[in-house]
Amino acid sequence: MRIAVLLAFALACLAPGARAAEPESCKQVRFADVGWTDITATTAITARILEGIGYAPHIEVLSVPVTYISLKNKDIDVFLGNWMPTMEADRKPYLDSGAVEIVRPNLTGARYTLAVSEQTWDEGLHSFADIAKFRDQLKGKIYGIEPGNDGNRVVLGMIKDDKYGLGTFDLVESSEQGMLAELERSIRRHEPIVFLGWEPHPMNTKYKMKYLDDPENNFGPDNGSASVFTNVRAGYMGECPNMGRLLKNEGFTLAIEDEVMGAILFEGTEAPKAAENWLKANPAVWKAWLDGVTTFDGQQPAADALQKSLGVHSGDAGGSGPIHALNDWFADHKLPLGTWLKGGVDFATANGQGFFDFVSTVLGASIADFTAFLLWFPAPFLILVFAAGAYALHRSLRLSLFILASLLLVLDLGYWNATIETLSLVFCATVTCIVIGVPIGIASAHHAWLYHVLRPILDLMQTIPTFVYLIPTLVLFHLGVVPGLISTVIFSIPAPIRLTHLGITSVPLQLREAGLAFGATKRQLLWKVELPAAAPTIMAGITQCIMLSLSMVVIAALVGAGGLGEPVVRALNSVNVAVGFEAGLAIVVLAIILDRVCKRPEPRGGKA
Repeated sequence: MRIAVLLAFALACLAPGARAAEPESCKQVRFADVGWTDITATTAITARILEGIGYAPHIEVLSVPVTYISLKNKDIDVFLGNWMPTMEADRKPYLDSGAVEIVRPNLTGARYTLAVSEQTWDEGLHSFADIAKFRDQLKGKIYGIEPGNDGNRVVLGMIKDDKYGLGTFDLVESSEQGMLAELERSIRRHEPIVFLGWEPHPMNTKYKMKYLDDPENNFGPDNGSASVFTNVRAGYMGECPNMGRLLKNEGFTLAIEDEVMGAILFEGTEAPKAAENWLKANPAVWKAWLDGVTTFDGQQPAADALQKSLGVHSGDAGGSGPIHALNDWFADHKLPLGTWLKGGVDFATANGQGFFDFVSTVLGASIADFTAFLLWFPAPFLILVFAAGAYALHRSLRLSLFILASLLLVLDLGYWNATIETLSLVFCATVTCIVIGVPIGIASAHHAWLYHVLRPILDLMQTIPTFVYLIPTLVLFHLGVVPGLISTVIFSIPAPIRLTHLGITSVPLQLREAGLAFGATKRQLLWKVELPAAAPTIMAGITQCIMLSLSMVVIAALVGAGGLGEPVVRALNSVNVAVGFEAGLAIVVLAIILDRVCKRPEPRGGKA
């Protein structure tokens, strides 16, 4: 009898789909997504499969270097986006130390290198060696994606080593969407452009583009041919064998990724929904991936569980009952606020692009000219001028010496040009905020109804995440300092409006009555009584505006605004502590100087 029971148990264990459950530690699967749409797509597909078979996937958006550090530290389990050979320098130290393991290539036939629009190609730019010949037409710019990206580093290396005569070029670093917006603008305006291109990606079908020949194989052999590998942290495949089987089976194609990316980029579908739609339409593909894989608890084949999940899933895996039905109804009847806003931006782009291009050209040229004017002076001379100006304004030798020493430190660290670019952006944003904000604050102080209208708008401008400002400004004004300037103004202008309103409404009634008693007109009352009395509060608003503008520096770098934000973002994405600390120190120095200089001078005899 005992032998029969043991035999039955053994047969049950050998039966298809009857495997032991994974350890509880394997239930949460932690993915790294580096923010590229192809990796977002493949990660979303894998995460949706795991949801359907009882796992709890969790996705972190990280840069490539941070991803590998996180794999080493066992904070991340799986990375589906190891593009090779461009990520060789990122991966090799961790592979050599045994901190990272390679599972398999999940995509072959990819490509990652510099590309041009078809019009640029027709003009004769066919190779990396031709880029320098078109320097004037290209305005000395090559467009990349986020700072710290491996492709950006290849281009920066070529510029540093003056390969192909690229030593005088600048790399405009922003984001995937920022680069594509600039590509679209250049094609529409029939202007040449060189940019980072790759496939799979819907850009290859949406835009007429060509990949450049690279005789020296800077992006790898065969003009940037690439494969994408699945990486896991050390020991993960042994700890979680069921999950490991899925990763060993899972492989994508160019067509799969193009389809899902197209839904995300051009149809506005969120990545999880795009992944689910693809899974529902392609069961034959994922059933092959799930061969030999079970649910997390080991109770049934994974393919059966996922099939059932895809039939009922609409947000929360496995939910049922009236509460879940209500959740599903709301999820299926989403109010299309984002779609309406996108439609408005698309309408403005289609019907007012000439106006936006004009504004972008004028503002961009103004800031560029002001920056060039400041950089025309030798740095030591300009530092002495700043220190002398601070002394003339505040009569504080201590402040002047601080400015002198601090700016000499910035110059020594090599961030002078970036500091001047940041100073130009802050200056132009502050002047714009003063010119617009102070009059609006005065008007709202004199007309209570106007402030009641403005108040919720100002609340929204101050509380909405600052990254949100960059999206429409990027689409309308494209890469560069202009979307950074406009986003900075939107974020900063509530301060002078609110504090001007506060200052004017706080003027003592006795002062106003005295002015009226002496026969002052409304204009005289404003200029002779209200503004002088409200000046300290208004100046506080302007100082706040300057600090808020400076706080946007790093964020503005994401749309190609340059300045001190660019090395900070690059250092963050590449985990470069030295560069991050130095650039951050330069920002702190500039913030302290602006704060001290812009404070109201204290009366003579006051404490310096």
